[in-house]
Amino acid sequence: MRTQIDDAWGAGPTTRYEELAQRFRPVFRRIRESAVERELSHRLPREEISWLKDSGFTTLRLTQDEGGFGASLPELFNLLIELSAADPNVTNALRAHFGFTEEVLNSPSKDYRDRWVKRIAARQTSGSGFSEAGDTKVGHFSTRVVRDGDQWRIDGEKYYTTGSLFADWINLGADDENGELILVQVPTDAPGVTIVDDWDGFGQQLTASGTTKFEGVTISDDLVNPQRKRFRYSVAFYQLVHLATLAGIGRAAAADVAQLVGARKRVFSHGNADRVGADPQILQVVGKVRANAYGAGATVLKAAEALQRVYETRDTKAAETQDLSVAVADLEVNQGVTVVTSLILDATTLLFDALGASAAKRGVGLDRHWRNARTLSSHNPRIYRERIVGDFAVNGTWPPGPYRIGTP
Repeated sequence: MRTQIDDAWGAGPTTRYEELAQRFRPVFRRIRESAVERELSHRLPREEISWLKDSGFTTLRLTQDEGGFGASLPELFNLLIELSAADPNVTNALRAHFGFTEEVLNSPSKDYRDRWVKRIAARQTSGSGFSEAGDTKVGHFSTRVVRDGDQWRIDGEKYYTTGSLFADWINLGADDENGELILVQVPTDAPGVTIVDDWDGFGQQLTASGTTKFEGVTISDDLVNPQRKRFRYSVAFYQLVHLATLAGIGRAAAADVAQLVGARKRVFSHGNADRVGADPQILQVVGKVRANAYGAGATVLKAAEALQRVYETRDTKAAETQDLSVAVADLEVNQGVTVVTSLILDATTLLFDALGASAAKRGVGLDRHWRNARTLSSHNPRIYRERIVGDFAVNGTWPPGPYRIGTP
């Protein structure tokens, strides 16, 4: 049940947010109930993701006429914070799906948009197929999508294919015959597709962020995106999902430390009270963890407003205005990266100061908060985000385009 202290996270971003959130909170609670057990047993959240699909959560951004809820981006990100408080693995596993949904909603091709809106409305989801390991050159992919008669043939290997093991499709980026970017959708059950849960990171262990191999996979023309680039605010969007996930981790940490302090019976002889829950130093720690989580959430929602403004200009022909709004959204998210990561990494470490050594037991599961936060914070180095913001502030240099990784 939602308690009074939950209201202190602040009102939702819109007047109708509470009505929207009430639909999904029972699912979030069910997901949270088994989060520690799943972490300890390495049970992938297949069932939990199916609950979200059945509830319509994966259709949030579609209009009501299209079979969704017409959620704004601030509403979406606030819901992602709430989901992440239940289990950040689940949010990360759906990150690619929500990103692909934005790609569909921003597509200038009516046929492509209509075709994929129907699939998303039918509760079909998409995983990630962009990152590659090894010595791939920066700006290119070793995975190739080339013409093969009246079809396309895909060969290659991807890593960090987060969520693909749970999805119906993989949103794939590759090089074509000319070494140019091509975007396609690949059915996860297509012959030649092999998805392996071999991610061995110390955090985000249940996202299946491992390897996917494509060996002679063939697809038809209708699965090729007519666009040769990502949607305009893709860089900011994907990073903001991570920040929303971090904010949710902070909320979960705050709830856990408050509950454990309230239930603790043993006290230290050199403490300040005969009950831990009455010790002012301990209460200060609990309050600090909550404050950090609150600040992180507020930062995420402010940046989500910038993304919403970009989305609302998608049909305008004023290209310069569009480019400026995208740059501003990128900068707002980049400014939030250091703030949110610092707040949550601090909170997930600090919470142990309010508890005894028993809080370090694996069965309690408190370590997962820091491990998950540290792993998420490592995906896109924040030092570069700070430099980008500083370069704009001093030199007026606009943020770069989509980030890629590889050998020089």
